Amino acid sequence: MAAAALTGCSIRDDICSDGEYPVLAVGNTGSACVPDGEQPPEGWARYPEGKVPKQVDDKWDVYWRTHTLDENGKIIDVPDAG
Repeated sequence: MAAAALTGCSIRDDICSDGEYPVLAVGNTGSACVPDGEQPPEGWARYPEGKVPKQVDDKWDVYWRTHTLDENGKIIDVPDAG
């Protein structure tokens, strides 16, 4: 950890653990992790290809704090997102 501090690198936590993939709440903010091989639960969806957050605070993690998918899979702004 000291080496990371000295080099200016930061260590980020992964969004999900090995054997899981991230999903987002449809029509709202929120994310969860689902075991590989399982479908997202009702009310949740896979992130669009190429827009999947991998680590906390990465480009897509930040993006999805103010965006989500509607019930048709279209990317929309989250209502009342700050």
